[in-house]
Amino acid sequence: MGPVDAIVVMGVSGCGKTSVGRHLADLLGWPFLEGDAFHPPENVAKMAAGIPLADEDRWGWLDTIAARLALARTEGQPVVVSCSALKRRYRDRLRAQAPNVLFVHLTGDRATILERMAHRTGHYMPVSLLDSQLADLEPPGADERALACDIGPAPEAIAAQLAAAVAV
Repeated sequence: MGPVDAIVVMGVSGCGKTSVGRHLADLLGWPFLEGDAFHPPENVAKMAAGIPLADEDRWGWLDTIAARLALARTEGQPVVVSCSALKRRYRDRLRAQAPNVLFVHLTGDRATILERMAHRTGHYMPVSLLDSQLADLEPPGADERALACDIGPAPEAIAAQLAAAVAV
């Protein structure tokens, strides 16, 4: 796989990016950054109102995350970040600042993700936006450095599998 100094746990809302990312960071002994924390208030307000974000809404957010990836690389501190990274051009923007990034794409069927979103509390992303995220999703291509992981197992089990793959 080659050296990895950043892992972006990606996928649609409700797939478990934060849970898997936190467990993975703990197992690797790396810091974890919650990508949602970098959204400007305008983005959060739009999503909370059930309005999907456009590319223009995401660029600043992605640039902030890319800057954090670049800083981690400069400081020699590997990092795990949760970020939807739904489109290839979004991943390209992140990869430009973190060439040794590994994308972990959490995958699952719509019904499972919908059920998870319906049972979440305290998150601004309404269930109504899942279909727009699924429509925007461009799974990583064979030429991208990425692993796909099914969300069926517990987050701890997914993280353990990923930690073992990164250590190879």
